[in-house]
Amino acid sequence: MPSPGQAESGSSSLVNHVCLVTGASRGIGRGVAVSLGRCGAVVYITGRTLGEVDDTPDKSTLLATAKAITEAGGVSSQ
Repeated sequence: MPSPGQAESGSSSLVNHVCLVTGASRGIGRGVAVSLGRCGAVVYITGRTLGEVDDTPDKSTLLATAKAITEAGGVSSQ
């Protein structure tokens, strides 16, 4: 797993880029946010569902998205 700010090998590097993703608590927005983090971007996320990581069965909260971004090697803030 790459360290924060270091892109996965074979992926487009977004190191030193900052991205804002709206609607990041679920669906397409969540997928985009995690993918950007995986590519090394600093990702700021917004959405309607803050919640705790285990609040919803499908983990569709901003905190769960932030955790997924960090686990993918990116840096997140909500």
